[in-house]
Amino acid sequence: MPLRLGHRGAPRLAEGEAQVYVENTLEAFRQALEAELDGFELDVHLTRDGVLVVHHDFTLEGVPLASLAFRELPAYVPTLEEVLRTFPEAWINVELKSLPPETDGREEALARLLARYPSDRIWVSSFDPLALVRLKRLGVGPLGLLYEHEEAEALAPCLGVEWVHPEASLLSEAKVGKLRTRYRVLVWTVNRRQQAQELAAWGVDALVTDFPGVLV
Repeated sequence: MPLRLGHRGAPRLAEGEAQVYVENTLEAFRQALEAELDGFELDVHLTRDGVLVVHHDFTLEGVPLASLAFRELPAYVPTLEEVLRTFPEAWINVELKSLPPETDGREEALARLLARYPSDRIWVSSFDPLALVRLKRLGVGPLGLLYEHEEAEALAPCLGVEWVHPEASLLSEAKVGKLRTRYRVLVWTVNRRQQAQELAAWGVDALVTDFPGVLV
């Protein structure tokens, strides 16, 4: 059975339901685990004062996150360290948010933090191939390449990643079979039970959903 992960936690508990919990918060992650998922996916940024925080967008209320200090953020925005400390048994996919080509040192900060919380249930992914190159050089792993355009798949062999994270519409049974000869495969975002069952039958390694009930 593939790993079942909540997308940014478990902000919705049923299809068609309004958002219940703020995504990427400790409560959303707790709800994902209480809904019997194996873990969750989350998004990470670096603040101006060098703190890795969990938030999806590059901005908060229109202000770039990278320009804010941690003390300026709302209380519901957790640090990545808080998450790792609070949920030590969860499977966690850490998506490092990054825009090529520049870096503000977020890869180094992530490498230092993960070294303090070693776990075989944590892996790091990114849409940014340069961020993955930097993480690889820092000894961070396993790594996963996120993509929603099929052409990006050609980058995976060059990056030395162990995982690929394609958007669900890119996959077929034959494609999954081919990818799994070389990588572990995480699929996002799977919000229909029939689709989840089909992907599981094809042999994917992990499924990410907005609605835990689809995967449980």
